[in-house]
Amino acid sequence: MASGISLRHKAGAFALVVLLAAGGVFAAGELGLGPSLGRHDSAPATPTAVPPPPGPGLILRQPPPAPAVLAAAGGGPPFSSPRLRRHLAAELELPGLAGSLGVAVAQLGTPGEDWHAGASTVTPASTMKLLTTTAALATLGPEHRFTTTVVRGRTPGALVLVGGGDPLLVDDIARSRQPDSPYPEPASLQQLAADTAARLLRQGVRRVSLDYDASLFTGPAVNPRWPMTYVADNVVSPITALWVDEGRTTPTLEERSADPARDAALAFRAQLTRAGITVTGATRSRSAPTTGRSEVAAVESAPLDEIVEHIIESSDNEGAEVLLRQVAVTTGGTGSSAAGVAALRRALAGLGLDLAGADFYDGSGLSRQDVLPVRLLLDVLETAASPDAPALRAVITGLPVAGFSGSLAYRFDQGEGASDGLGYVRAKTGTLTGVHGLAGLVLTRSGQVLVFAAVADEVPVSKALEAREDLDELAAALSTCGC
Repeated sequence: MASGISLRHKAGAFALVVLLAAGGVFAAGELGLGPSLGRHDSAPATPTAVPPPPGPGLILRQPPPAPAVLAAAGGGPPFSSPRLRRHLAAELELPGLAGSLGVAVAQLGTPGEDWHAGASTVTPASTMKLLTTTAALATLGPEHRFTTTVVRGRTPGALVLVGGGDPLLVDDIARSRQPDSPYPEPASLQQLAADTAARLLRQGVRRVSLDYDASLFTGPAVNPRWPMTYVADNVVSPITALWVDEGRTTPTLEERSADPARDAALAFRAQLTRAGITVTGATRSRSAPTTGRSEVAAVESAPLDEIVEHIIESSDNEGAEVLLRQVAVTTGGTGSSAAGVAALRRALAGLGLDLAGADFYDGSGLSRQDVLPVRLLLDVLETAASPDAPALRAVITGLPVAGFSGSLAYRFDQGEGASDGLGYVRAKTGTLTGVHGLAGLVLTRSGQVLVFAAVADEVPVSKALEAREDLDELAAALSTCGC
């Protein structure tokens, strides 16, 4: 297997420090009951040669500093490509990874050498979401929220439900959210209907008509670079600026709606009815007024950084595709997937990332035509971890923890040595038929923080589980490397 070393394309040095500490330092002080500060006459105070003795009080002693519960990461020996190559020699020959395997490793925050082996470019699968979420945070900001509104239509008594491209909007929180996934707290049509009904009833309005507007996003709802079977096979929903439960017809199941915007409008109609408003006539797709728009009610999504953490941790395809289009809309483009890809490239280039050799067509990695240099995955992670880019931090904090959370919750429990990575590996998964990948961070036993990407994209279907276990072993081996 070929291997080589490539120089980093990043300027400046930075480091990611992992430290959990308790306690703090409190200034010592004195609380006393001294002479009154107020006077009941206008005579000046008599000067004294020495200050009067203090009154009774309580002297607080400065508490000792609390010890750190973990040592700071970033220590260990200097990064060495030859040492790493020797350490990973066995893992690189694991049978489940035979074929087109691309691996790249560097020490986080230390400019210099990357170590790489095998293919220099790979099919990224869901590791593509690292690029999309980084661009979204850089473009919109971590505190950005998406708003779903109800506005008055062009005729008296007419309402229009306007989709704002909230990827996590739900119908009813109690029905839509699984008990083990309350984060982030989503906006709901139930709340929007309650607020709408309350305002209408205060104005004496009890009967309305209802239409909906999902025109924020344009172009095909199904990316033409995806197999046409994806929607029919419930792999992904048609992408629209208005939906509930990410276009699923039953929130806890995988069945997708063929027309998520219309189904969301019908769900809102039912919520309005339950809230005491009679809705008459058909509910149709119709543009809301663009001038003199009168808002009746609105609900806001969770902040973008929480949405990004959710998308990365759970590998949410629909959420990533919505963010791709939001990047285009925010930068003045149309809300199509093609415009989103162009805006994504501009945003990443604006962060100083080298996109040479990168060719992609969506935001989720569902397209089998996507191609990324393995090195680019490292660069994106380093950029998101940089102390100079705190707005991007959710890309790092959203990475699943090996054996504990998200798409890695049930990983790292099979294969020789895989359990060494439990808790030490944080990585985004990438999976398509024949493609298996991991990209993230590893804390080594010697205190280094390594950034890595490993993708095998020519895996026979019969070896899918073996490839996944072998990738876990490779990532776990990094955690035991004094590299």
